[in-house]
Amino acid sequence: MLTELRKKKNAKKIWIFLGIIIIPAFTLWGVGSIARKDNSEAAFAGTIAGKKVSLEDYRDAMLAVRNAAIMQFGDNFNEMRKYLNLEEQAWDRLVLLAQAKKLKIKASDKEVIELIEKYPFFQRNGSFSESLYNETLRYVFRVQPRIFEEQTRQNIVISKLYKNAVKDVAVDEAQVKEEYSRLNEEISVYYLSSLFADFAGNIVISGQELADFFNKNSIQFKQPLSFNLEYIIVDTEDKMRLAVEKLSRKEDLNKIAAAVNTGVKETGLFGQTDPVPGLGWSAELLNALAKSKAGDYLTPVRSEKNLYIFRVKERKEPFIPEFSQIKDKVKGLMIKEAAQKQAKEKIEQALQEAQNNKIDLAKIAKKTGLKSGTTAGFKFGSYIEGIGASDAFWTIAKTLKDSQTSDIIDTPEGYYLIRIKSIKPVDEAKFAKEHDDFKAKLLIQKKQEAFSKYLEGLKVHSRINL
Repeated sequence: MLTELRKKKNAKKIWIFLGIIIIPAFTLWGVGSIARKDNSEAAFAGTIAGKKVSLEDYRDAMLAVRNAAIMQFGDNFNEMRKYLNLEEQAWDRLVLLAQAKKLKIKASDKEVIELIEKYPFFQRNGSFSESLYNETLRYVFRVQPRIFEEQTRQNIVISKLYKNAVKDVAVDEAQVKEEYSRLNEEISVYYLSSLFADFAGNIVISGQELADFFNKNSIQFKQPLSFNLEYIIVDTEDKMRLAVEKLSRKEDLNKIAAAVNTGVKETGLFGQTDPVPGLGWSAELLNALAKSKAGDYLTPVRSEKNLYIFRVKERKEPFIPEFSQIKDKVKGLMIKEAAQKQAKEKIEQALQEAQNNKIDLAKIAKKTGLKSGTTAGFKFGSYIEGIGASDAFWTIAKTLKDSQTSDIIDTPEGYYLIRIKSIKPVDEAKFAKEHDDFKAKLLIQKKQEAFSKYLEGLKVHSRINL
């Protein structure tokens, strides 16, 4: 019964096959322990405060953060999982639990029971249902009760650690008003733009200039260590066991593929720090690649439904391509750099005009051959049509006085100068009405920021191998 929670030491005896764990894109925590001995560096997940963290504990943490995500997103979990870095969340969880243990923070059986019985997805007609609890664990979370209850205990411990770490965080009225203004005040500006694209079309580069540029800057075009992998996808448990058995005997990949009735595929060449083409990104796999050579098998990898077995077909050391192979790339870089230089010279000329002559930006634009315009009202964190994110424009505009021209604003597309056109102040009546709720949300935000810094401080003394 739930009312008599399973003891922690008994929960450790439960082994759950972790193929159901879901990570965004390609699930790459691996099942390498099946096909290799535990005496390698990767036989443990990493270290926290100098102590080794076992792969089993890491996988338990992966399962816990997965279940937490299911509780948070419900039916939308499968849609949201590609945006969740569960791998990093699992490591964060281990770091926090280690700190909580150091501080001797614990959760009682009573606290665990009370929290579980409050979860609405375990209730029927407003009351906790033992049968619904067991069914939900079996078919939704796919874990045994002992495991879920231990995860819940850990969640409570982390919650207590959070409260302890942020207990001194507060916000005053000045911070509330400043932040509310930042999110609600609307600003409209006059602007003058010097965009790279406006100059690129007029740049002509000769073949000799291209060759000279390549010879002087060839290191910029160096290709990283690259790999081409052969792999097979195994889709049933019986076939997985057979494939791993054959792999442990170092049988040829083509024979393994034939035995499990599948074909051998190739990734094509990809850089060491790039995602595996068509599959996704994995620190564990890419770290293993760095030590591999052609013909080597890599750690098998498990996704939600399939097992992947990899063999290195080709390892290509870093190299600088021949000029003829990347001529267009060289030309593109030269044009980009030349356009940036011309755009910068023009905006500096325009800024000089604005500082020396108190004329509007439209006249300066006409005089310098640049473009000018006016934005509609925009808030911090919004999008300015035709320009992009508003944050830099809003922040800089708030520092300007009437008719004052900003310094040069650098964006990915080019350079801007702005002047204030109008400012729509905060609606004070609306602010008064929303004050308490806004202050509460701001306090939560500040606590989360403080806790993130706290966690980063703890992670300085940790290292993850995966």
